[in-house]
Amino acid sequence: MKKYLTYTIAALFATTLVALAGPIDDAIIANEKAAWQAFKDKKADDFKKVISNDLVAVYADGIMNMAAEMDAMSKTTMKSFALSDIKVTMTDADTALIAYKCKVESSFDGKDNSGTYNCGSVWRKMGSEWKGVFHADSKEAPAAK
Repeated sequence: MKKYLTYTIAALFATTLVALAGPIDDAIIANEKAAWQAFKDKKADDFKKVISNDLVAVYADGIMNMAAEMDAMSKTTMKSFALSDIKVTMTDADTALIAYKCKVESSFDGKDNSGTYNCGSVWRKMGSEWKGVFHADSKEAPAAK
């Protein structure tokens, strides 16, 4: 009997964690998509609503802060983006990691940089809002023929 009680409590605990994670995962994914959309649409104010002013971003061409990201936004023409294979991991109640692939059709300063990128971001709960504090991406190598 004690064994069944333990299983029941464990199942209840697991179900509760999954139920709580769902809305948080959805909020993180929505914010990640909102950041991409704001960047694509060159809406700096919308971007800053979901991204922290203390942003750190790591790309092949360097480490950026919010000012550098805003400069990049002005030089980027993004036709489309699509996120896939999204996984959200909560490291604690106020910190979430999101990893995903993003297929992008875009150019930077007139140079095509379209492709599929492996991306990761860190989101931190600040007050009642989730803010992006870190982002990194790496372009996938072309498939071998």
